[in-house]
Amino acid sequence: MEFQKTALILIGYQNDYFSPNGILYGVVEESSKVTNVISNTVHLLECLTYTPTLIVTTPIFFTPNYEELIEPIGILKTIKESNAFQMGTPGSEAIEALHCFQDRILEVPGKRGFNAFINTNLDEILKQHGIADVVIAGAVTSICIDSTGRSAHEKGYHVTIVSDCTSARTVFEQEFYCNSIFPLYADVMTHTDLLSRLELKVTA
Repeated sequence: MEFQKTALILIGYQNDYFSPNGILYGVVEESSKVTNVISNTVHLLECLTYTPTLIVTTPIFFTPNYEELIEPIGILKTIKESNAFQMGTPGSEAIEALHCFQDRILEVPGKRGFNAFINTNLDEILKQHGIADVVIAGAVTSICIDSTGRSAHEKGYHVTIVSDCTSARTVFEQEFYCNSIFPLYADVMTHTDLLSRLELKVTA
């Protein structure tokens, strides 16, 4: 892996998932606490900030009447019914822990579902930057992380899932995906192992 050809894609780092007051905080709370997702992600960003690594965030937003969702089912139905991720609300905003990196993170809007490549120009941006390696972090492991990871693989990128920077609905789900699903199409490693692969000196 080379910094110049690597992109870190941040998915779902928004208050409705990761803030204690977030509407869907309970969905990822258990797994987040076990893997220390936020602190690990902050450490990863601190180490990558002064490298040429492309850092991208793909937030999910909806209009107040959720006109983007036509007869949603599953988690998208839950999002609509609970009024989560409404554009302009505190819940849709990036978590406070990422604010200090905002000048370093490129926001790619348009995500309305699971796959960060759908309805966005993410693929175009990655190609413009000559990206070969895609690193994925965020939530939810079994849905957006998996969907985006598979899509990146199918588009020809080498995919890495950061196991201690991703959060599932349960600890079991997190372990199952990291041990049994992701390895089918991606490398799975902790953020410190990733930094070592990128030959960055890791500090506590």
